[in-house]
Amino acid sequence: MFRNYLKTISRNFRKNKTFSFINITGLTIGLTSCLLIALYIQQQLSFDAFQVNGGRIARVIMEYSFEGSDVSNGGNYTSVRVPMVMKQNFPEVKDAVIMTNSKRIVRYNNNLITENNFMYAGASFFNIFSFNLLKGNKSAVLSEPYSVVLTQSSAKKYFGNEDPVGKTLQLTGDSNLYKITGLVADCPANSQIQFDFIASFSSLGISREREASYWDANYTTYLLLNDKHAISSLQAKLPAFMKKEMEGQHATVNFYLEPFNTIHLYSPYDAFAPNVSITYIYILAGVALLILIIACFTYINLSTARSVERAKEVSIRKVAGAQKAQIFWQFIGESAVVCCIAVFLGLVCAALLLPPFSRLTSQQLQLSSLFSLPVLAVAVLIIVVVSFAAGSYPALILSSFQPAKVLKGAFKNAASGQWLRQSLIVFQFVISVFLIVSTFIIQQQLYYIQHKKLGYCREHVMVLPIPYMATNVALMKTEFKQNADVISVARTSNTPVNIMGGYNMRTPAMPENSQIAVTANPVDNEFIPAAGLQLVAGANLTEQDIQDVGNEDDENAKNTYHFILNESAAKQLGWAPQEAIGKKMFLDESRPGYVRGVVKDFNFQSLHNPIKPVVLFSSAYGGTLLVKIKGAHIPQTISFLQAKWKTLMPDRPFDYRFLDDDYNKLYQNELRLGKIMNIFASIAIALACIGLFGLSAYSAQQRVKEIGVRKVLGATVSNIVFVLSKDFIKLAFIAALIAFPIAAWAMHSWLQHYQYRINIEWWVFVVTALATLLIALITVSFQAIKAALSNPVEALRSE
Repeated sequence: MFRNYLKTISRNFRKNKTFSFINITGLTIGLTSCLLIALYIQQQLSFDAFQVNGGRIARVIMEYSFEGSDVSNGGNYTSVRVPMVMKQNFPEVKDAVIMTNSKRIVRYNNNLITENNFMYAGASFFNIFSFNLLKGNKSAVLSEPYSVVLTQSSAKKYFGNEDPVGKTLQLTGDSNLYKITGLVADCPANSQIQFDFIASFSSLGISREREASYWDANYTTYLLLNDKHAISSLQAKLPAFMKKEMEGQHATVNFYLEPFNTIHLYSPYDAFAPNVSITYIYILAGVALLILIIACFTYINLSTARSVERAKEVSIRKVAGAQKAQIFWQFIGESAVVCCIAVFLGLVCAALLLPPFSRLTSQQLQLSSLFSLPVLAVAVLIIVVVSFAAGSYPALILSSFQPAKVLKGAFKNAASGQWLRQSLIVFQFVISVFLIVSTFIIQQQLYYIQHKKLGYCREHVMVLPIPYMATNVALMKTEFKQNADVISVARTSNTPVNIMGGYNMRTPAMPENSQIAVTANPVDNEFIPAAGLQLVAGANLTEQDIQDVGNEDDENAKNTYHFILNESAAKQLGWAPQEAIGKKMFLDESRPGYVRGVVKDFNFQSLHNPIKPVVLFSSAYGGTLLVKIKGAHIPQTISFLQAKWKTLMPDRPFDYRFLDDDYNKLYQNELRLGKIMNIFASIAIALACIGLFGLSAYSAQQRVKEIGVRKVLGATVSNIVFVLSKDFIKLAFIAALIAFPIAAWAMHSWLQHYQYRINIEWWVFVVTALATLLIALITVSFQAIKAALSNPVEALRSE
């Protein structure tokens, strides 16, 4: 019996090559897309699963505000005081570790190598986190100053196959040699904590004054709790404790706890690897499911459409003694064979496409994950579900027919079957139209982000890291400007793309205990022209303003600062732009000075955030150079700057980037989503068209005699094309009407994540409707024209 089923299946494949090819191709494309997206989602959901203590770890988030101000700031930063206080005062806390990531330059064999993932962490790091320490004692490797642990890749990079433990490394700007005390396996790709080097936190030489303060908040603190339920009880105790701690300080500081395992997908603050919003996971999961549904519906549709052709075959089998159950399982078996072939081809295609898809998603997706038990279980589930969905309808309908009526020619295709096929077509095009509209709007928002006037210029601005207290910056400026293509050279701490420094400000008219939280950035007199900021009142900083600051590290020095406010900061202080010029103010109390100018508001953070008050203050220090250049001879200008750099900054490599690259990094998730949506929306349309092509071919085949009669009676090619196409076009139009409100609602919700966003325009829906109808018409017309051009004699010869 089984052998007979296989012969029948093979015969049907050979007899209907076109439909078999469409079915297998559609399912393969849908499964390949689904598998690739599933791998990406699996990796994101598996972040930090290897951390044994993950359920007991919490990250500390700081939130603060000043007396008299209703503005509060917050972020994933704390001072060095926090872990000590948490361990000493709360029994829920078993251990704590403080960490920070930095960029350091390693001098090795007369080479200068920039290491972007150089981390400093407290001694308990390896007791809290489950990184695989290959050599060294996890309680001791970070206990002494100037100790460092290398990952396997870093050790091989510097020492080859030699044992690195006990050797030393020299960092530029640090007179102490760092002793290698341990070797750790490379960080897993699905870890929110990424590092190549991890040095003892005590190497930073934090002073006792800073250890006693909550305000020097430049580090990240993680707590190891006694059990996973302790986070709620600890959180409940923190407000009252911090209120007592801050008595008499005219400011409020509070701490909130983030469960470690939720940070990567749910926190607004990045860890030591970029976060991914759970929203994007839902979007991609939805896209994968919709594509798979389209592919499955195409197969189901063609299977039910062709069931009428099998009526005589089934009737003969029933006359020969076949039972209803045998016929049912024959159809299920045929569907299962098609699904098995498609799943096999889908796995092969997914394996071949994994490298480019990994580059697209910027993730290290592993081939082994494709053949993991969960993925294979999903593949088996798909085979079972699709086999029954595609095979059960024709099996149940055909196995219930009366053989006598069928063999006498009295059988006709049921209206219910036609209604089902039309419903599936509509559903397919609803999905396709939804994805087209969504992709349109996402691309519009991305275009808006990339072309919005930000209030500063990010084109042709080079960013060069320098030592924060470098003393030869004036000489560097002079040397760089010898090139006519160099417009200006500015020193700053943060670029205008992302200013993060937290400060407070007040005017003499305000009470001394009243402060306003503000973001601020130390700059020199060339920052405004280099960044392209627009002055609306007053003037730019001068060289004399920078000299007036004097020695900022000398607490006894009476320095006079000058400030550039943005419009929001001036408004916050109660001044109109012109009124603010020359007014006295204080920044963090330790920086008294006068307002020199006011600049137009600019987006100094992501467009997810509204523009807030910002103060640019005069300073002779800063760890960043902004070099504004002309766009005519960029390669030659870079070569010139590199040559000068080697002379002026011989102990640092020439590592540069462009400001627009920094800007694009703020939106890497959105840009990645836009690329993925473009690809998979196109796939969805292609799958819907494949299904429509197959059904139009079947429709033309079923109506071949009708077409012959129409041609004999004088119908033109255009008349016949219209008759065969109108029903399909009508279905596509209905699908568009259903999809539009769903897509509008979904995209409106997505756009709410942005403070600055586009409006959804009506023409998007008009263009989508026209494009959908045109695509449907072209797809159907191919078969309609072919049928219309056929010889009617061939169709009517047997009549």
